[in-house]
Amino acid sequence: MEMRNFRMLIVLIFKRTKLKAWVLASSPAGKVAKLVEYNRLKLPSPVADWLDQALAYPGIRLLDLTPRIVVESTQLPGTFHRDPADQMIVATARIHNCPVMTVDAKILAYPHVQKVP
Repeated sequence: MEMRNFRMLIVLIFKRTKLKAWVLASSPAGKVAKLVEYNRLKLPSPVADWLDQALAYPGIRLLDLTPRIVVESTQLPGTFHRDPADQMIVATARIHNCPVMTVDAKILAYPHVQKVP
């Protein structure tokens, strides 16, 4: 996977703050590591180094996975699929009132989360 496409994968959840910073949820970082572990994603460097580089990108901030997000991920309205990482991504977006940017069809089809147009 090329770096430009992969950046879109890791910046799944973001919003503009007063400082115009991008916000990254911790779930996508974990999902990236799992994709590499399962050989479903190849990076140009070891995953820890790549994540350090991604998080050093200007304006990127890491959001903590809080108990509120974990609970929200188990109580999403409507019907959503059972992937815990995707549930936490959606829950994080809902809690922080920010849109999700993804190519994941299941998240895009879910009507109870904002998406980047």
